[in-house]
Amino acid sequence: MSWFRRVEKGIVTPTEQKKETPDGLWYKCPCCKEVTNTTEHKKNLYTCLKCDFHERINSAEYFEALFDDNKFEELNATLSSADPLQFVDTKPYPKRIAATQEKTHLVDAVRTAHGHINGLNLVVACMDFSFIGGSMGSVVGEKIALAIDFARVHKYPFLMISKSGGARMMEAGYSLMQMAKTSARLALLAEEGIPYFSLLTDPTTGGVTASFAMLGDFNIAEPGALIGFAGPRVIKETIGKELPKGFQSAEFVLEHGFLDFIVNRKELKQRLTDLITMLQPTEAAPAKTNSPARKKTIKA
Repeated sequence: MSWFRRVEKGIVTPTEQKKETPDGLWYKCPCCKEVTNTTEHKKNLYTCLKCDFHERINSAEYFEALFDDNKFEELNATLSSADPLQFVDTKPYPKRIAATQEKTHLVDAVRTAHGHINGLNLVVACMDFSFIGGSMGSVVGEKIALAIDFARVHKYPFLMISKSGGARMMEAGYSLMQMAKTSARLALLAEEGIPYFSLLTDPTTGGVTASFAMLGDFNIAEPGALIGFAGPRVIKETIGKELPKGFQSAEFVLEHGFLDFIVNRKELKQRLTDLITMLQPTEAAPAKTNSPARKKTIKA
């Protein structure tokens, strides 16, 4: 049966010897089902070339997209969660942390760094959803607070990239305390007139939305991001009513006045550059002098 044989340049290759296409060469958009080469998808900052769907990405990808030449100084990189409550669910909390660290190659659910975007200083804190759902534990709150302190000391603008399912249940009250701690640090940042930009990505929910994610001088979001406190399924079951179309999407939240604007990921770096440039204090213009020497120079 010759139709089961592959013939190329006169050489017959049996089916069992055919070369399989390596995994990971193609990306299929979950929204429009368009298939794209993964290299092109990465060049497009992990957004669909056809429908502009924004794939979830982690801190490594955001840092690469924002920082000039992907150069930055990571802050407090070794902070790791303790187990103050000796919490056990299906496994002890320390074992869950260790297993997640091994799987994701992350220390916790947020990374903080300082670098330059288009030559301008910026401190960035970026959450990683792959680490226990981007949940906010004591380490997340502490690293964000320390990053804000770094921004205050050096007078650098601060960007928070949120992507979280909310508080970390394994730390209970310790997790909820991070809402107050980060909010208080942001109040100090505001008192010193240092800009704070909050970028809400998919998803931003729970205690993160109820604290630092919504306290920006500019609250911005990526297209289609889920933004809310409780999830839509929980709200629907609680109130027993159908929810409006697009409920809790970035577009819905913008329409109801809780966002300043939505920004495409490909435009994020330039939009932040424009905002930082606009908000930078300008040096006072030199005062005009009426001294005789000045008048004499003019006459000459």
